Amino acid sequence: MSVRRTTASIGAVGAAALLIGAFTPGMASAHGALSAPVSRVSGCYAEGPENPKTQVCKDLVADSGTQPLYDWNEVNIANANGQSRTIIPDGHLCSANRDKYRALDWARTDWPATPVTAGPTSVSFRVTAPHKGTMTLYITNQGYDPTKPLKWSDLAATPIATYSTAASAPSGYYAFSATLPARTGRQLIYQVWQRSDSPEAFYGCSDVVFGQTAAAAAVPAFKAPTDAQIAAGEPESTVSHHGHGGTEPIATSDAADSVPSGATLEAALSASAVLASGALGLLFWSRRKVGARTGS
Repeated sequence: MSVRRTTASIGAVGAAALLIGAFTPGMASAHGALSAPVSRVSGCYAEGPENPKTQVCKDLVADSGTQPLYDWNEVNIANANGQSRTIIPDGHLCSANRDKYRALDWARTDWPATPVTAGPTSVSFRVTAPHKGTMTLYITNQGYDPTKPLKWSDLAATPIATYSTAASAPSGYYAFSATLPARTGRQLIYQVWQRSDSPEAFYGCSDVVFGQTAAAAAVPAFKAPTDAQIAAGEPESTVSHHGHGGTEPIATSDAADSVPSGATLEAALSASAVLASGALGLLFWSRRKVGARTGS
């Protein structure tokens, strides 16, 4: 085969592969975590995976290694499809029932907690790949016992915030307001972010404290990772950030976001098939045209 024909073939096949990949939803990964109040995983990441400061983060690394922290924005279930309460068992809410993140489920009172008060409060979510969907925040009931694994029944039935997320986040953050009810002592805020353009969902646990006691004050509050820390850790991450982060203007999160809301996998694959067929057609057309010119 001539160099020209080989080049045409490779180009067409490559186009087909790229188009199929671009229109397959739910394949993107890792998309953010709460930065205010700071989530457990992002707080430990901010301390430094190789040299964490607090005992709980040191224990997390000793138990699970550093990878869960480098992958701080990936606590997800690819096929949750709005069924989080069914597929995540009690005691495994913070890890989304993923063994990789099992340490996030530890029922301990030394998780650094963000001081809060009842009433309106600002929420910030560091997003490395924005998606259309709904972010829902719940808070634990007054009787919550932080020494016991978190159960679904520990969460108040009424969310403290429900926020519609967009497929763009020019600042690198989702920012919205939540309303905290009257509570005392250590509590936990649980985040469920269900995408509407994919079955994928993301989860997070943020420890908070009302009426901070001396014992709670002895454990410094977590800090959120800075943009510099996030960028520095990317080479160690197994998560695809798709070039998102910082203050980069982001039009859409990834190719999957181009699939209309509510589109099914079958519909997306059908679109892929049509595009792939077109690319293969281009391949055969190119070969016939070259053959006609060369007489082969």
